Amino acid sequence: MVTVNVVVLAGTVAAEPVERRMPSGDEVTELRLSVPEVGKRLLPLPVAAWHATVGKRALKGIVKGDAVLVHGQLVRRFYRSGAGARSLTEVLATGIKKIEPPVD
Repeated sequence: MVTVNVVVLAGTVAAEPVERRMPSGDEVTELRLSVPEVGKRLLPLPVAAWHATVGKRALKGIVKGDAVLVHGQLVRRFYRSGAGARSLTEVLATGIKKIEPPVD
């Protein structure tokens, strides 16, 4: 059986990106991406962009309100908190690019 897990999204950054440094020393930038769904709803999706994979330069200058193109894969993480077991589905970015508006 062949398994394919590829995601390509074009959307708008809904909140300021948050950079984090993990205890291992790795850096990750977390984005909240609003993607138009069928109809007029916006689907908010969490995106994790690891600097070792995507590159810090690709994330430079991306702020809230920017249109971006993200490609990667869906990942589901499980963790425990005070309220019990929880899960989070997010896009693990392998590439991200700011989409410039067309010049008229």
